[in-house]
Amino acid sequence: MDHQDAQSTLAEALAGWLPGKMAEWKVPGMGIAVVKDGEVIHAAGYGVRDIETGQPVTADTIFAIGSSSKAFTAASVAALVDEGKLEWDKPVREYLPSFKLKDDFASARMTPRDLLCHRSGLPRHDLMWYNSTATRDQLLERLQYLEPTHDFRAVWQYQNLMYLTAGYLAGKANGTPWEEVVRTRLFEPLGMQTAQFSVTESQQAADFARPHAERENELRGIDFRDITTIGPAGSINASAREMAQWVKLHLGKGKLGDKQVMSESSMRQMHTPQMVITDPLWNEMYGSDLVSYGLGWFIHTFHGETMLQHGGNIDGFSALVSFMPGRNVGVVTLTNLNTNFLTMATSFYIYEHVLGLEQNDWHGKLKSFVDKMKGEAAKAKDQSASDRKPDTQPSHSLADYAGDFQHPGYGVVSITEAEGQLSATYNRLKMPLTHYHYDIFEGG
Repeated sequence: MDHQDAQSTLAEALAGWLPGKMAEWKVPGMGIAVVKDGEVIHAAGYGVRDIETGQPVTADTIFAIGSSSKAFTAASVAALVDEGKLEWDKPVREYLPSFKLKDDFASARMTPRDLLCHRSGLPRHDLMWYNSTATRDQLLERLQYLEPTHDFRAVWQYQNLMYLTAGYLAGKANGTPWEEVVRTRLFEPLGMQTAQFSVTESQQAADFARPHAERENELRGIDFRDITTIGPAGSINASAREMAQWVKLHLGKGKLGDKQVMSESSMRQMHTPQMVITDPLWNEMYGSDLVSYGLGWFIHTFHGETMLQHGGNIDGFSALVSFMPGRNVGVVTLTNLNTNFLTMATSFYIYEHVLGLEQNDWHGKLKSFVDKMKGEAAKAKDQSASDRKPDTQPSHSLADYAGDFQHPGYGVVSITEAEGQLSATYNRLKMPLTHYHYDIFEGG
C-alpha cells in the first residue's frame, strides 16, 4: 500500500470509528497527525475546539501538550551535550553550584541523566509548585526541604520538579532561558512556527483549543491553567501538524530531511531504557510486560515491537505523542479534555490499522481500566469514611485554628475562620475545611 492509499483508507477508517468513541469519552475535539516512512500520511482535526462556539478543530489547532513537553526538555539538554556545553553524567552541581536536595549524596552526584529519568528518590511533591506564585529560582531553592521516599537511583518515581531543574540547567548552560534553547535548537529547525510555551501565548493564535472538563457528568469549558513556571515539565502548546515534525525527527534519528538537527548519539541516549518501571499499573495500562523510561520517553512493547511514547495531562487537555522506530511510524493525538485515555485508544487503533496488525479493542480495555481506577478511588473514599470516628469535636474553638502556617519547601497555607467555617488558601487555591474527627479537618 502506497502512502496515498494509506492516507485515504486511514481517513475513511477514522471517519467511521472516531466520532462514536469521542462521544463516549466526551472529548470535544481532537487533532491527529500520522507519520509513516518520513511522510505525513494523515493530519486532521475532529470535533470542536470550543463547545460554546462550535468552531471546528483543524490539523493546525493549538493544544496544550502537557508532559509530552518533557521529551523537548530532554532534547534541549541533548542539544547542549552535542555542543559540549553539558555532559550526561557530570554532576549537576558542577554547572549549578547551589543545587541542593535533602539527601546530601543525591545533591553531590545527581547528573543531567538522573534528572531526566525520574530516579531522584523524590516523590511527585506536585502541590509544592501547582498554581504557585513562586519563580523557578525560588522553586529550585526549596528542593532541599522536600522529603525523599527512596534512595537516590533506587526506583523510578515520576518527578516534575527534576524536569524543571533540567530545563533550568539547559538555560543556564546556554546563557538564556530554557524556552530559547527549545525555540532555537528544536522549533526553528523543525519549522514549528506556531508552537510556544504558555497558554497566554496560545490564546493569541488564530486557531487554538479551549480546555474542557467533565464536572458532575456535564462537559464544561474551564479556565486555562498557566504553568509557565514549571514549563520544562509541561508548558508547551502545539498543533498536531507541527508535532508531526517532532516525530519525524525522532524516527529519523536526529535527522530531518537532509539536516542533522541532533546527533544520532544523543537520540540513542534518549531512546534507550534508563530505568525499569516495576509498578504493574503501567504494565496493565500499556498492555505490555516490559515498561521502562528513557530520557523523556516511556518505552514498552506493542505487538512485540518497541514503542516510545509520552502522554501529557494538564487542566483541560490530554495528549499522546508516540512512535515505533522499527516500523518507521508515529502518531500524535491531542485533545481538549483533561485526563482521558482516548488519546491512547486512538493511537493504538491507528498503529494497528496502518501496520495491518490484529485489531484489539483498546477503547474497551482502557474504558475498563479507567472504571477500575474509579472503583479503587471510591473504595478509598469509603475507607476514609469508615475510619472516621463519629461524634468527636475539635479540642479548640474554630477561631483558634486560624493563622498562617509555613513549610520551607511548600510555602504558606493560610487558615481563616468566618461564621463557623474554616477555609484554607494555598498557592492561590481556596477550599473549605470540614471537620473529619478529633483535630483533623478535610479540604475539598
